[in-house]
Amino acid sequence: MPTASTPTHCPYCALQCGMALSPLPAGGVEVVERTAFPVNRGALCGKGRTAAAVLAPGVRLTSPLVRSGGSLVPVSWDRALDRIAEEFGRVRTAHGADALGVFGGGGLTNEKAYALGKFARVVLGTSQIDYNGRFCMSSAAAAGMKAFGLDRGLPFPLEDVPRTGCVILVGSNLAETMPPALRFFSELRENGGTLIVVDPRRTRTAEQADLHLAPRPGTDLALALGLLHLIVAEGRVDEEYVRERTVGWEDARAAAMAHWPEYVERITGVSVPQLREAARLFCEPEAAMVLTARGPEQQSKGTDTVGAWINLCLATGRAGRPLSGYGCLTGQGNGQGGREHGQKADQLPGYRKLDDPAARRHVAEVWGVDPDSLPGPGRSAYELLDALGSDIRSLLLMGSNPVVSAPRAAHIEERLKSLDFLAVCDVVLSETAALADVVLPVTQWAEETGTTTSLEGRVLLRRQAVTAPEGVRSDLAVLHELAARLGVEKGFPVEPEEVFEELRRASAGGIADYSGISYRRLAEEDGVFWPCPAGQDGRPAPGTPRLFLDRFAHEDGRARFAPVSHRPSAEEPDDDYPVLLTTGRVVAQYQSGAQTRRVAELNAAAPGPFVELHPRLAARLGAAEGDALAVVSRRGRAVAPARITTGIRPDTVFMPFHWPGAGRANTLTNPALDPTSRMPEFKVCAVRVELAEPSA
Repeated sequence: MPTASTPTHCPYCALQCGMALSPLPAGGVEVVERTAFPVNRGALCGKGRTAAAVLAPGVRLTSPLVRSGGSLVPVSWDRALDRIAEEFGRVRTAHGADALGVFGGGGLTNEKAYALGKFARVVLGTSQIDYNGRFCMSSAAAAGMKAFGLDRGLPFPLEDVPRTGCVILVGSNLAETMPPALRFFSELRENGGTLIVVDPRRTRTAEQADLHLAPRPGTDLALALGLLHLIVAEGRVDEEYVRERTVGWEDARAAAMAHWPEYVERITGVSVPQLREAARLFCEPEAAMVLTARGPEQQSKGTDTVGAWINLCLATGRAGRPLSGYGCLTGQGNGQGGREHGQKADQLPGYRKLDDPAARRHVAEVWGVDPDSLPGPGRSAYELLDALGSDIRSLLLMGSNPVVSAPRAAHIEERLKSLDFLAVCDVVLSETAALADVVLPVTQWAEETGTTTSLEGRVLLRRQAVTAPEGVRSDLAVLHELAARLGVEKGFPVEPEEVFEELRRASAGGIADYSGISYRRLAEEDGVFWPCPAGQDGRPAPGTPRLFLDRFAHEDGRARFAPVSHRPSAEEPDDDYPVLLTTGRVVAQYQSGAQTRRVAELNAAAPGPFVELHPRLAARLGAAEGDALAVVSRRGRAVAPARITTGIRPDTVFMPFHWPGAGRANTLTNPALDPTSRMPEFKVCAVRVELAEPSA
């Protein structure tokens, strides 16, 4: 145990707030402020403040578990690892390598994500690997790659936000999902800038806005097209910028002009005067930004929707200029790095494409294998989970809890149960781990060293602050041991810095080039922005806090407009399911809640699920505050107490998705996939709402 405070970063969201862990006299550590880190300047939300609670004895797993007679019983590490290797070897021999699946997580460090992708392709030889980040920001990633040739959540630091003139914040309730970030937007308004929030609910974030637009869920694409129509009609297009720095404007303009304001008002419910005011506020200042989050992205048309919001920035000359641009507020702690280094179905380290021969040659050389031995692209996350028990017979799962977090969750739970064999690496016995044949207890954030990449594209060093309990090993050690048992003796080191050094070489020359980054630099500079290629003549290369100021990442240096048109959601309301459901988070819980639901202070603040609905809908149902409501979709039924508020549209209900059991929101959600990103449509589906029991 270190005797001094250890500087590190929060284990939760993609802000990766700076904090320090200070040893306590009686043992263990407490979270203390670290004011020098620029993203949060010491401020922490409740989740960050209580993060050390999950390190406590009795909360986390400390022994491998193997299923015996229907129960999970403690066993030795050798027995647990042998069982996994035997089962994976048996399935591969009987059914082929693609009968083995690997499912990762956006909370894994860069080193773990890199090693997991390498393990799947080199040791198992399977193409069937993806991760839960596919459920988070994949539509924004796909749209960003199309538009700019490069996907990094924010192409500028958060410190630029207060200095711009206007921000349109689409589908983000950051006051609850990443509270320390709210100060950047408060400072924006203090500096004379304006904040426009787009959300069907009047959230804590929307209450801070100068203008709140509350569109019907699933209509963000029409809203963006309507704003672009007004920008064209009112002569606000930056014609010189469009001519010199973009391609595809004519087709995008033609598509937008079919979405006149009155038509968009009918689709979205946002009035024409509000549309005109939003266009004016966005266009009048010299600089402006559009930031999106899961609202517009978690749709079956999420890539097109984000593309339409990017079009606003391009048409007005607001991308690739100081204090302007489009950005995605990445959600998971390492959601950015997690998709850059190989645990995604179609990618190799450095954000290289798996079907690119040059990329395969480069990475294969680093790995010491034949490029032809690397499998091709596999299934996306939901498609992989849907194939469990049929095409995929055994699964290794790290850092994810799809029993709670996957769409159509009851179906995915059954798919997991139908596997021949399931192995889970986790810190706690999550709902998914409870279904496993083998559970391996692995180290968590403060018990290990590793890197993450924040929503700004800032690569950060998390430092080990405590010694893991006896009986706990790192994910890297697990992959090392399994690789050896499956015939690959070398290439899977257990030391994170050694893995990172290999990652640097594998990423060199790729879109996400980390080759100029080292642990020493990260410690000395408090993070480095990628891309950061290796320097010349031994000099360290600078990072890249701000992208696209000279050119975009396409070969011709120009950005691409997206010629998109509105289309309905995959599932629209009808007589049987007349209400729209949207889902999201609350401030005191995180993702599937596997860790935060084990913290007493957080559970006291947010003890369980609820159904948020408008008083008019409540009156039609005869429902009072706290009554048990059943929300029913074509996929299942969830029951939770009513929470009545005027802060939501009358045609919409909201449920948070952190809880399992009867109130599991993802029992209801629609797995309809975006054709490009393969993102499921979490944010909108048709439901009916009814009293689950008579009102008192």
